[in-house]
This record gives sequence, structure tokens and C-alpha cells, in this order.
Amino acid sequence: MRFGRISKAIGVAAAAALALSACATQGSGQAGASGEADAKQGGTVTVVEVNAFNTFNPNTADGNTDINSKISYPTHSGFFYIDNQLNVVHNEKFGKFEKVSEDPLTVKYTINEGVKWSDGTPVTAHDLFLQWAVYSGYYADADAEGKKGNAYFSYAGDTTGLNATEVPELSDDDRTLTVKYTKPFADWEIALGGPGIDIPAHVVAKKAGLEDAKALTDLMKGMKKGDPAKPAPVNETLKKAADFYNTGFETKTLPSDTSLFLSNGPYIVKDIVPDQSMTLVKNKDYTWGPEAHVDEIVVRYIGAAPAQVQALKNGEADIIAPQASADTVEQLKAIPGAEVLQGKQLSYDHLDLNFSGPFKDKDVRTAFMLTVPRQDIVDKLIKKIDPEAKPLDSQFFVPDQAPYENSVKNNGSSAYQKVDIAKAKELLGGKQPEIRIMYNKDNPNRVDAFSLIRESAQKAGFKIVDGGLGKSDWGKALGSGTYDATIFGWINSGVGVSGVPQIFKSGTDSNFNGFSSPEADKLMEELVVTTEKEKQDELITQIDKLVWESSYGLPLFQSPGVEAHSDKVEGVKYMPNQTGVWWNFWDWSVK
Repeated sequence: MRFGRISKAIGVAAAAALALSACATQGSGQAGASGEADAKQGGTVTVVEVNAFNTFNPNTADGNTDINSKISYPTHSGFFYIDNQLNVVHNEKFGKFEKVSEDPLTVKYTINEGVKWSDGTPVTAHDLFLQWAVYSGYYADADAEGKKGNAYFSYAGDTTGLNATEVPELSDDDRTLTVKYTKPFADWEIALGGPGIDIPAHVVAKKAGLEDAKALTDLMKGMKKGDPAKPAPVNETLKKAADFYNTGFETKTLPSDTSLFLSNGPYIVKDIVPDQSMTLVKNKDYTWGPEAHVDEIVVRYIGAAPAQVQALKNGEADIIAPQASADTVEQLKAIPGAEVLQGKQLSYDHLDLNFSGPFKDKDVRTAFMLTVPRQDIVDKLIKKIDPEAKPLDSQFFVPDQAPYENSVKNNGSSAYQKVDIAKAKELLGGKQPEIRIMYNKDNPNRVDAFSLIRESAQKAGFKIVDGGLGKSDWGKALGSGTYDATIFGWINSGVGVSGVPQIFKSGTDSNFNGFSSPEADKLMEELVVTTEKEKQDELITQIDKLVWESSYGLPLFQSPGVEAHSDKVEGVKYMPNQTGVWWNFWDWSVK
């Protein structure tokens, strides 16, 4: 199970619970075709989500929450998407990409003529070049501590693979981008252009005082690759562009500046009620991907499962994905006409400890981990819906994956099978550290997990401070230094290995707790250039052991998934990754 392109999840936080890495590639000019040609057109579907929207840029470390990515998905298009069998499906109506050379690895992307942003501006290779610049971290020369040099763009993902590329070449007609790698890259197929090109380069360019997207590309092509060992003076224009990219799309309301929410996908955002709802309407110009049936999608934000169930029952919602519990499933099955979809998610809940403040001392981290009642958490939150559920003992694999058992046998997780207050007290040596725990206070499972951890940790002498934040604020607080521990979860795409360094490599934007291991970094550098699955599993198993040995924190459990929809809506299918039911929104239709 591996991290793919992440996205903070389900009342948890960003994306990626070690997912199945094997994926089949399907080339098809009919991407997303459902075979439901006779499906009814028009109507409105109301979808309920746990978290609240807060930015039109889901790619930054602050913006990388599940809801932001889910809104980006139907409002943007790209070269591929991932289906619910975890296949990478090419969208040749948008364009084509292909590996044109194995050595050196070279990939050519061509955007079809007629693909455009909702302001009429064509989507071009300049938009893809900006995505490359962000995802590669090519121009960043900030040191690991961020004290020298400039990071420029904030990116939630890992830059390792794309960083090993030359500056891409653009065709004369601005529709083709060619990327040449200096090293092999395991995730080359999902590195760029999908599931959407979501940030318009011409908007970022103009906000930086440049004439157009070409001017921004020319600026970056004229710069050298960033070298943290020799930081260059800041390029003020690029910094202005990057600063806008990083924060300029953040909003909880519908901006008066329409350039901040341009679409190149099937839907366009029409309205936002802060922390309550969002309305999407069909993009009438869209022809470069699967045709959506529904005219309007209303997205409501409801954290509590009972309230979601009630909304479905009352006809105030058509599709919901509440926190899974036995009571919730029972209530859903009692609703006339409701269809309940269940499965295990590519997601896991976990407790991360900062490598700073009171937890800078490894003994304090270890002591805290020994107080965490993982079995009790599983029994109270998960067992009723999954009687076979157990505490998760790997940061990278889940029980139904072949490498899980071997990794667990050797990673050191056995030391934390049971709560050991006596040993925790011994490690603390009379100290009573004050620990602030941050979590989403609008997510019932996070609240319950916090309460159980607080009750147990206090027995060892820890003083626990409630650092819970609201549903639209907790994601941005990750890595802010305002807490000592956090309860959240990763959910992933189910393809690729780049999510491993994204979260655990020293200095990355999604490495929120400051974990750093030169030995693990070296293994991760090897991982991203390794294409053999067996070798990938061996490397990840070694990294798993190093993470446990560092007293990083604790995985809690693999998350069960529950989705439900009314009989008013057809075409809804279960998806275990971070896209959830949205993965085939174009198939939704109203009876």
C-alpha cells in the first residue's frame, strides 16, 4: 500500500493511507464513458461532505484537504483520472501523453486544441509548465531549516521525482510540453497533468505583474536550478508569483474576482455559503472529457454522522459519506430506498508527535506512545462496524497487503500493543509535560479519540491541553507549531510511491512534525527511482522500521468506509481512495 498524490481526508487530514501500488494503464478516447447513454440529463444532486472548503488551490501544504481536492476534481480536467479499481485511465479528449524514450526517461504531453479556461483563455503548455515548476521544486534553494534561500512555491506533495528533470521544452504552438528526466522515476505516469490542471498560469502571471502565461514561463526558463548549498538572491517577480500561488486562492466565500475560481472542467463554482455549502453548475462549453448528466451539484458540509443520516432521510441530501459506525450503517439501512455502499478505505487514522517542544526528547515521545489506548480506540470507534478490526501496526501497509505481516514482525510496533503507564512514568522520571493536541473538533471520531488519549495519558502525569479546531481551520494549522501532537489521517490515490517521501522525507511541506532521518531519506531517494514492486516493498519495510524506532507517533486503525445515496440518484459507485464517490460524478443522474 502506498501513498499517491495526497489529499487531506475525511475529517482526517491529508491524503494517503498506503495504497495498492499496482495499477493497470488504460488508454481510451472515451474516458469516463459509463455506457449509460440513456441516463437522464439535468436536475440537481446534493452531496454532503465532512470538512469545509477554504481554497481553490488544493496543492499547497495548507490547502491539501479532502474537500478542496474534491471541489477541484469536477471543476478541472487533465490527462487522466483514477477509477475505483485503481486503474489510471487516460482522457484522450483532453490530450495525450506518452513515454517517448526509456533512457533517458522522456514524457511528451500534448493538450488538444479547444481546451480552455472558463474565461475563454486556452489551456496551454504554459499551465503545465507552471504545474511542473511547483511539483518539481526546481527553483527552490531554501535549506532544510528554511533559514537561507527561497522555497518559492508551497507544494504538499514530494518533489523528488520531478526535481530530477531538465527544464521542459514547449512546442511553438504552446500545446506540447516535453519533460526529460535525469533519473528513472517510478511514478512518471501520474506525475503531471492529472487528475486536473487546476491553476491557470495566466492568472498567476498577471497577479505577479507579468503580461501573460508565456512571460511567466520565460521568466522561469531564464533561471537556474535552485541549489540549497548555494542559495541565489531572491527573484522578486517569481516570489510574487509564488506568494500568490501559495495564498491568493484561499477563501471561504465566492470571490468577486472571477479569475480566482476559473474552471476547465465539467462544472463551475456558482455560489458559496461560508462553512455551510457550495453550488456547482454545468460548464456549457466543456467537451474535452466525459459528459456530466447533472446540471447542478450542491455540496453541504456536515461533520456529524447523525446529521448526515437525517439529511438523507429528510431528502435534504442525495449522497452522503459519513464517519463509519455500526449505528450509522444501521440507521442508513433503515431509510426506505437508500443504497448503502461499504468497504475499507485507503486511509488510516494516526497520532503524530512533533519533534520539538516537550517531544524533542525521544523518551517523552516514547512515554506518550505507551499511554495511547489503541485497542480501546479501535473497540469503541471501529469494532462495531468491523468486528475483525485491530490497531494498525504499520505506517505504510494495511493488513490485506502481502508486505504487512513481515513489516509488522520487524518494525518494533510490538512494544506498543498495550498501554504501559508504569513504563511511561519511568521514562518521564517525574516530569509532567504539558501537551497540546490538535484535531478537528467537528469530527466526532477525532473528538472521541482525543478524549480516550487524554484520559490515559493523564495517568502517567502528562497535562493534556485541548487544541481542537473547527472543520475549515484544522488543516491549515498542520505544521504551524501551535500544538505538540495531532490526531488526523492520510488517505491516498492508491497508485504510486511518491507519498512516502512526501510525508516522511526531511524538510518536505507535508512533513508536519519535523521527522528527519538521513538513513530513511537515502532509502526514499532510492524508492522513487525503483520500478520493481518487490524491491519497493523491501525499501518501504525498512523505512517503516526506522519510523517506529524514532518514536514518530502511532498509526491507530485503517478507516472503514460508508457511503449512501437515495434512490433518486443513479450511477453512484464506491471508491476507496480520496476522491470518494466523486470519482465518476459524470455518471450521476437524477431519476
